[in-house]
Amino acid sequence: MTDLTPASTAAVTVDRDERTVRLGDTGIARENLRYGEPPDADIPTLAATIKAAGLLQRLTVRPGRGRKEPRWMALDGRRRLLALGLLLEAGDIDEDYPVIVTVETDPGRQAAAVLLTNTAVPVHIADVIAAIGRMLRSRLSIAAIAGALGYEEVEIKRLAALSGLPPAALVALKAGKISLKQAKLLSRLPDKAEQAEIAQATLDGHGFRDWQILERLDEGRVTTLDRRCALVDPVAYGAAGGRTETDLFGELAPVLLDPSLLTDLWLERARGIAAVFEAEGLAVHVTAGPEPDLPDDLEALGYVYGSALPGDEMARYRAQREMLNARVEAVRTALADPDRRDAADLAMVDMIRARIALDQTGCGGRAVTTLVMWPAAGTGVEVRCYTPEEPEIEDREPGDLSPEVARDPAPAAYVPPEVEAPEPDTDGVNHALHAVRTDVATRGLIRALADDPGAALTALIARLFNLLVRRAHVARSDSAVAILARAFNPPGGRVIEMLDGDVRQRLDQRRADWEASGETVIRWIHGLPHGEKMGLLAELTALSLDAREERTTLIRRSARAEAAELAALCGADITLHWTPDAPFLQPHSKGLLMGMLEAMGSSDARAVTLKKSELVDWVAEQAAARTWAPAGLAWTAVDAGDAAGDARDDGPDETSPEDDNRDGPSDDGAGAFVVTPAGVAALGSAAA
Repeated sequence: MTDLTPASTAAVTVDRDERTVRLGDTGIARENLRYGEPPDADIPTLAATIKAAGLLQRLTVRPGRGRKEPRWMALDGRRRLLALGLLLEAGDIDEDYPVIVTVETDPGRQAAAVLLTNTAVPVHIADVIAAIGRMLRSRLSIAAIAGALGYEEVEIKRLAALSGLPPAALVALKAGKISLKQAKLLSRLPDKAEQAEIAQATLDGHGFRDWQILERLDEGRVTTLDRRCALVDPVAYGAAGGRTETDLFGELAPVLLDPSLLTDLWLERARGIAAVFEAEGLAVHVTAGPEPDLPDDLEALGYVYGSALPGDEMARYRAQREMLNARVEAVRTALADPDRRDAADLAMVDMIRARIALDQTGCGGRAVTTLVMWPAAGTGVEVRCYTPEEPEIEDREPGDLSPEVARDPAPAAYVPPEVEAPEPDTDGVNHALHAVRTDVATRGLIRALADDPGAALTALIARLFNLLVRRAHVARSDSAVAILARAFNPPGGRVIEMLDGDVRQRLDQRRADWEASGETVIRWIHGLPHGEKMGLLAELTALSLDAREERTTLIRRSARAEAAELAALCGADITLHWTPDAPFLQPHSKGLLMGMLEAMGSSDARAVTLKKSELVDWVAEQAAARTWAPAGLAWTAVDAGDAAGDARDDGPDETSPEDDNRDGPSDDGAGAFVVTPAGVAALGSAAA
């Protein structure tokens, strides 16, 4: 069979000849499609924008022909030249005004430039945003800018909002560090200083955390996604005088500026539904906020598990649950049509009746006497049923009471055991130093666990068991596998090359291997040999560890217990890869540094006379020579004698304040991480 597929040809690339020429040496080429047309009414506005923001887009020109043509003839850019001519006539510029042009000498490209006005390199949106900011500062109106640039007014308003971003944000946008959507998100933050801080951190390579900004924006805001809006549609809210603020960019839900009015409208409708059941003798509490205080003798009813009821009652309970589910769907359907308000209210009444019948069956037929109603997103109202607690009868004999009354008490909640973990040594240690120590200790454990896939697998399975079986800290993610994970990278920390840095390098290489494979992530991982899979699992699990403690008063004992178990499983020893270096030692006071020398058996009277920076270097050198690290960086328990000299300040420094200040301000342990522009964290000192 003959292959008719055309042979592929290499893409044509042409080096663009860009120059800066005099305005007086330019003219409009006769082959320009609009040559000879009179200036349109928007040329003065375009001239005003060029005066305010400069000429953003280059002209496409060809060399002049003969003596009658200027040196450079514009194939594309007629209106811009006309606008520059107005500025020249007004005396705002002269004929030496610099104009950046792209020179086309090839006849084919000259023809393309005449027919296609987009052959020039497009202006980056960051440049447009900056230009609009300059135009606004020149008192040009939104309408004038829109007419000059050919944008809709709403788009100019959006770009005008972005023009207020700090310069670092626009630099990050142009460099591709943030997307336009992320720039819009950043512009919504009211604090300009916070905007600048986030933008600079992104430029420094720390990434852009969309979710943190969204959380900040959601604080204290009520949007149309609020649960109360299931019963209060926008028309009813607006008719009652409620104000709404729409998102300028059309990406976030509208904000309701009168949440108290929204509550009143929801309560009004919900109380109408509650009145039906109050007429039947039930006590109904309607609330859009905290649950009301109820009598102590009431017992809440809820889900019934399979072994809690006899077989026939369980079958009836499940049938009533199916009925409740059907009525819930009927409510959702009715609420979708705001014009069917009465039908929706009746459907909610039927749903609540089904809930009462279900809960009464689940508790052995005991009567429901109290209802609590609060907002729900899908069904308008959520209901919880209460029944009076059964009296406790002492010294009963089997068979004395009916099955409905003779119920065994609920078993006590199971408290799992925990292994013993060493207590942290906080004597003479401030919060910043404690954070540094636990930060480095965590990174050491990351390296140890990454080198032991068996221990990492145990850690991962334990996490799954806690999430899915014990239901501890349950949360949802956007993935089909609802396991939340985050790499250890606290603000102010530093990647240690020999510890977690090694793990990150491994994962970077694996990402490169995956990209080179051209396969999906799942298919690529599935094709890895078992040993490679286990190694990848160990690295990913290890990098998710976080045992850092920010303050000496916030000791994470459960996390410490887990870390101690994992350290024992993988035989963690931080000195296999790292010993204390200067950035780690700098936040320690001189007394603590002397204690380290004593703990490693390297006490020397001369060390007392050293300046702080010299002492730091000396301790680092001695630790490297002895392959030693403070016992506080190990997660497993150590003998008291071994840790006696570790990280302890036995008293005031023996040196005078003048000695400790010879290198600068005194460092009494109140160290802090300072991230440099290159993204490498250096240790600095801060006032306590």
